[in-house]
Amino acid sequence: MNSKPNAPWYYLALLILAGEAVFILPFVLPRIFRPTVLDVFQIENFEWGLATAPYGVVAVLSYLLGGPLADKYPPRKLMAIALWLTAIGGLVFATYPNREVLQVLFGYWGFTTIFLFWAPMIKATRVWGGADSQGKAFGLLDGGRGLTGALFGLLGVFIFSMFVSDNVETASFSERQEAFKYVIYCAVIIISIVGVLTWIFMKSGVDEKEILLERISVDQIVSVLKLPSVQLLMVIILCAYVGYKITDILSQYANEIMLYDQVKSAKVGTFLQFLRPTTGILLGLLVDRFRISFVLILSFVACIIGGVFFASGVLEPSATALFFLSVIIIAVGVYSARALYFAVMQEGKIPLVLTGTAVGLISLIGYTPDIFASPAFGYLLDAHKGEELGFQNVFWMLTGFSAVGCIASVIYYYKFREN
Repeated sequence: MNSKPNAPWYYLALLILAGEAVFILPFVLPRIFRPTVLDVFQIENFEWGLATAPYGVVAVLSYLLGGPLADKYPPRKLMAIALWLTAIGGLVFATYPNREVLQVLFGYWGFTTIFLFWAPMIKATRVWGGADSQGKAFGLLDGGRGLTGALFGLLGVFIFSMFVSDNVETASFSERQEAFKYVIYCAVIIISIVGVLTWIFMKSGVDEKEILLERISVDQIVSVLKLPSVQLLMVIILCAYVGYKITDILSQYANEIMLYDQVKSAKVGTFLQFLRPTTGILLGLLVDRFRISFVLILSFVACIIGGVFFASGVLEPSATALFFLSVIIIAVGVYSARALYFAVMQEGKIPLVLTGTAVGLISLIGYTPDIFASPAFGYLLDAHKGEELGFQNVFWMLTGFSAVGCIASVIYYYKFREN
């Protein structure tokens, strides 16, 4: 692998734009507008968890099968097709379907966003980073994706507020539904346009023969699975991703515990989206000066500290400053881990040409929280509906997983340290 980035900067810019656009409908909107989504779909926390769980089930199979696909076909074509197919699903989402249709839709999105998109995006990022800029590549990718999500969050909140009355709480149900429908349509248009730009312009300066294989053998897949770095990353990403899923409920926490209205709670979600690019970009500029796996350890420590803040019950509606401090700590930890866990692939000596296959195998285990996390959060919250105890239990869950991830990161750090 070359020591410097291979592809031009606009290649990374398109990669960032596409990398967040594809997840706007299944993840960004439900995260930023969590209370609104539960309202307009007339659904409870646990039911929403069940509605979205098929995404994770389909994604698990898609990780396994889509990984080798990324080692055979050019990333830009797979990613563009994924964007267009994802946008089509948004037209169904805008009809406010029942839970059964939502389950089919989220299963469909599990295919479009993972089978065709995920491994190609990671591989393209690793190619851009070269041998010595993996931290920069993945930090800027996740930071840039976070900035894209944050800007769309601002746009979404602006559109939503335009179509409801001055006081969102007094707006009629149909008015709130209509307002959120415009937010969805806006997402569909943006995703479709990004797909066109990706297909036409996201071309690297690398000879594709250097990073693609004509066929992937079973022996190659087994050899990748046996790599210690692959096995440890399965655990690290699983634990980090539980933390990332926690950010889905922070706007709901602001609504139910801090007593913010739907617009203000959505602004908390948008604030989180701005913390993500800040964290990712700073890491991208600085982290290559250090062992990336060491910084990964620190990110889990931050998750543990933030989790204890929320789980301990010290936050009250009047403790606004402490609430935002806790949000910042947990967000920095979560977003740091998310930005860095694939950046350590180079450190763990995973072959570039088999990156897609490795990503597929790692993600098969690492992203299983897409199956169990949302239903688990929903169950814990609904067991103590509207009470802080339900949220405390969710954050104790975060703390436990973060501790396991921290241990796995320490093992990774010592196992692959240079002599």
